[in-house]
Amino acid sequence: MLILAFRPFGEIQPYAEIGPIFLHARECAPYASHKDKIPAVLKTSSPYLLRGYDKNERIVYGTGTITPNEEIPPHKAKDLFSDSKVKFIHVRSAGNNCFQARIERS
Repeated sequence: MLILAFRPFGEIQPYAEIGPIFLHARECAPYASHKDKIPAVLKTSSPYLLRGYDKNERIVYGTGTITPNEEIPPHKAKDLFSDSKVKFIHVRSAGNNCFQARIERS
């Protein structure tokens, strides 16, 4: 396994947290997107922090919510996207704030 630093933001700014990503030792298939489904890896632990960000990659205050994994799609994501300022959502571990996934507005 190889561990690298990752910043899931385009620009360096105060909200652009950096965290680890873990690469498999052997080649594996990427996650095939399925609408309203979450990757199996996100079903292995819970809860997660969902947090909305605006077009400038800044946190939209009031959008951070601790969410059980079974509620991520589509319920909580739809709730957060009801705020027109939210352009994307990060799914992060609730315990360590590690980045897990990004949900895009459709």
